[in-house]
Amino acid sequence: MIYGRHPVLEALQSGTPIDKLLLQQGVRGDFERDIRHWSKRLNIPLQVAPKERLNRITSGNHQGIIGYLSLLTYQRLEDVLPLIYERSESPLLVLLDGVTDVRNFGAIARSAECCGAHALVIPKKGAAQINAEALKTSAGALNVIPVCREKSLIKAIESLQLAGVRVMASSLAAREPLDQLDLMGPVALVVGAEGDGVSRAVLQAVDQTFVIPQKGQTDSFNVSVASGIMLYEVMRQRG
Repeated sequence: MIYGRHPVLEALQSGTPIDKLLLQQGVRGDFERDIRHWSKRLNIPLQVAPKERLNRITSGNHQGIIGYLSLLTYQRLEDVLPLIYERSESPLLVLLDGVTDVRNFGAIARSAECCGAHALVIPKKGAAQINAEALKTSAGALNVIPVCREKSLIKAIESLQLAGVRVMASSLAAREPLDQLDLMGPVALVVGAEGDGVSRAVLQAVDQTFVIPQKGQTDSFNVSVASGIMLYEVMRQRG
């Protein structure tokens, strides 16, 4: 964590990976405009909060700004996807829609890396923070697999579709079972938030929905377990 106007601005201008910015409510003028400019340019989530919250986070002289340093460098989907095709590989990506639990995030990353996924795609807002607990749960996978942070999952889905990737989402309301799908071609799998599932807007944007068969009475699999099942099925089909 870094705080103070000069340290935060210097970090932004030098390209230091920052996960999130916390700006004090009521801050105005050139500094606010600079922070908003760099936040937008570098695709860093910016949250406005009361001074009391910033005071609780640090006893230091924060001067109205706190930055949370990233433990990894985010990639861009537009850079990652061409590299996959250049290696003559069939893309396999995982899109996380509203997964905010860091342990689930880490576990999904671990399964994705084990099953040969090329990247994780998360939204700019409403995603789990990649902290020490997430890294630990991933068993090092987050140090290996690229994580792409996009402004909008809908826009990311559209970009993938234009690039020939079939985007598919897990949904309890779907009829087609997972094991009946052809997953040999370029595929992006969407998993949703614990409890809420994949959002309606994302479900409307994907190419196809499917259901993971189950026999018990429990409502559904945990999101990280469901992700592992989906990814393993892709790996099984691709041999």
